[in-house]
Amino acid sequence: MNPTMLDSGMVRRKKEKGKQPVWGIPKGIVLLATPEGWRTSVLTAEGGMLCGRLDVPINTDPQDARAAAAVMVAELARDFHNTDVEVSWDPPQEPWSWTAQVTLAAESELPSPDAEG
Repeated sequence: MNPTMLDSGMVRRKKEKGKQPVWGIPKGIVLLATPEGWRTSVLTAEGGMLCGRLDVPINTDPQDARAAAAVMVAELARDFHNTDVEVSWDPPQEPWSWTAQVTLAAESELPSPDAEG
């Protein structure tokens, strides 16, 4: 019997070189205050999730941390999808956890076809 990759206990995914990951359009944010610092999870419309540390000092005020998270998500949307988004924070359920809804910003650059001169 020939052993397979599954038999050896390890399966590896092929790496794609030179290809930048495609992040989905953000639809939500989870912000957590932890003893190690501020952590974020950005949920995407396609069902993905991007998690990481928010680049602010550990003693940052929660309101300032929420503002920094909103700016980070807006920059991701602009950089990866060339679109603007709006972030609306939900009332907190816990004193160390916040969630926000992310929606596409209203297009104000192009006039509607019905608009007159």
